[in-house]
Formats: sequence, C-alpha cells, structure tokens
Amino acid sequence: MPQDGSRDPIAGPDSGPAPPFPLRLNGKVIKGFGRGSSELGIPTANIPIDGLSVGGNKDLESGIYFGWAGLSTSDATNAHPPGTKGKYELMKADIYDDLTAKMQQHAAPDTSSSHGAVYPMVMSVGFNPYYNNTVRSVEVHIMHDFQVNFYETHMNLIVLGFIRGEADYTTKEALIDDIKTDIDVSGRSLGRREYLSFAKDPYLTEFSGRSEIAS
Repeated sequence: MPQDGSRDPIAGPDSGPAPPFPLRLNGKVIKGFGRGSSELGIPTANIPIDGLSVGGNKDLESGIYFGWAGLSTSDATNAHPPGTKGKYELMKADIYDDLTAKMQQHAAPDTSSSHGAVYPMVMSVGFNPYYNNTVRSVEVHIMHDFQVNFYETHMNLIVLGFIRGEADYTTKEALIDDIKTDIDVSGRSLGRREYLSFAKDPYLTEFSGRSEIAS
C-alpha cells in the first residue's frame, strides 16, 4: 500500500464502534517469528490464533485493527505504568502527546499492580505476505516503550475497529512506513471519547481463569 497520502487518517465512526465491534479476545503471550523487533524495530506480542472468530464460525478478516490491550501483572507492567509518557517514538509526537493526555484525563484505568495494566494497541491478523508466512498469526503492537518482555503473561484485547486489509510490499521500508501509519491512525482513532471509554472496561483487567482466546 503506497504512502501517497490517500489513506484515511482515522478509522471507525465518531459515534463509537460499529458492529461487529467491540470484539473481546484474550490469550497468553507467546513467541512469534521474532521479526518485529529485530528486523522492523516494531515489537509485537503474539497470541494463539486458535478460536479467533467473530461468531458463527466466521474467521476474523485478515488485516489491521485497533483497540486496547490489558496485560496481566508482570515486571513489564510494573516498570511501565499505563498513560505515562516514555520514549515511544513510533507514533508522531503530537498524536502520542494528545492520546497520553486524554488517557490520563478521561480513561485512566485501575493501575494497581494486582490488576495489570491497559495500553493502546494496533493488531495485525493474517499471513504477512511480505514474509510469505504459511500460517495466520495474531500480532499485537502495544503503543508503549517497553524495555522488559512479557512472554507467558496474559493479554486481554478489546478490538474497536478495522483500519485496513492485509497488503503485500516490495520493500521492507514500505512495510515499516505503512505500519507507522497504522500506529498514527490507531492513536488518532482511540483519542475520541467514545473509544477512550473502553480503556476502563473491566474485561481488560480480568485475568482469573483465562487461558484461551474467547470472543
């Protein structure tokens, strides 16, 4: 998808998520292909794709989505409280500053260590054609600067909208540019009140007994 200025700067209606959203998914964070951090500079947290569906056995469409991620308590969440500014530089600074301020003002969830933490996220579902993957994967990029990994912790997701379909790329640079655009679109989209409110949804920090993805 070329970066020609034709992409919408925001996703989802201003009135709030439209069906089938919001979608509530969860799973244990597992190791993926390892390319996000090492090759692209955009780390992702993977969860198993088994059972990922909208309902009626219809698989979730491949593409890019935005929403909120809740992480169970770990060294990573304790070191990086939600809604605090860090060194995160993948989103344009003005969009990041605006979203962070709105999170602190309108959407600050319970940040006690016993309840985990909530962060903005952008999610990719699909085969990642650039890498010719033969299996679909769910890769979640949490829009926060983490220095500590959180493998084996649990992640709850509220998916609020669809940004775009899956695309192929001729260069790694084009892929990185489009992912950064996805991050900006997600940041703008989540900054609206009807989407901010979902950061306080109790589902995001309910981890007891959860071991598999559920829709």
